Amino acid sequence: MIRAGMTFAALLLAGASVPTLAADNVNGRNWAATCTGCHGTNGYSEGGMPLLAGLDKAYIVNAMKEFMTGTRPATVMHQHAKGYSEEQIERIAEFFAAQPLK
Repeated sequence: MIRAGMTFAALLLAGASVPTLAADNVNGRNWAATCTGCHGTNGYSEGGMPLLAGLDKAYIVNAMKEFMTGTRPATVMHQHAKGYSEEQIERIAEFFAAQPLK
């Protein structure tokens, strides 16, 4: 049992589960921040642009790949998508998929 006042080191020694950076998807959150100008904070669009929060990860990854190849119609997303690696797209999609629907 974890008690109030335990230090981080004590938690580790006690075998407490500590989230890793990968589990927290810090990079995905940071890369997704570049989408806020059009798609809203954490993907919660205020209208005009598609809502990204809560979308299926595979759907987002597929859409980004289609933007990269030019097979999906868009105005500026072709340029944005080409600026990310496959790993970055995976992490961004993971971040948006993890956002609860409002």
